[in-house]
Amino acid sequence: MSTSTSAGTSAGTSAGTTGRSLGQLVSDLSEQGARLVRAEIDLAKAELVEKTKSLGLGAGLLIGAAVVAAYLGIAVLALVVIVLDLFLPLWLAALIVVVVLTVVVAVLALLGKKRLDAGSPPKPTRATENVHEDVTAVKEAIG
Repeated sequence: MSTSTSAGTSAGTSAGTTGRSLGQLVSDLSEQGARLVRAEIDLAKAELVEKTKSLGLGAGLLIGAAVVAAYLGIAVLALVVIVLDLFLPLWLAALIVVVVLTVVVAVLALLGKKRLDAGSPPKPTRATENVHEDVTAVKEAIG
């Protein structure tokens, strides 16, 4: 009895793989294809979220540069009044503050631009590569 069960299981396993009807194979193909498409869509969504966050950070840095640039104007005007009592010539003190704030603005702007360039265009490259690999694998399996 146990011999026929193990033989039946062994035969059932090999028959299950090769002796399946065309309808069952098509059903399995459809199910596996749907699962693969869902997985690729999930990967694409995750990649787009990641790249969108990078774009947001780059935009935030550019906004920071704009705020510092606004403070630059305020500081230049306030400097004219404050420096009147200092021992440096007025033009030299104003020039020092202007140069320092200009460097800060330039650094923030370059960092923001770098972040924006790194995240654009926001396309899911890993998901696209995986789909190409999947299509190649299916083509090789078919013939």
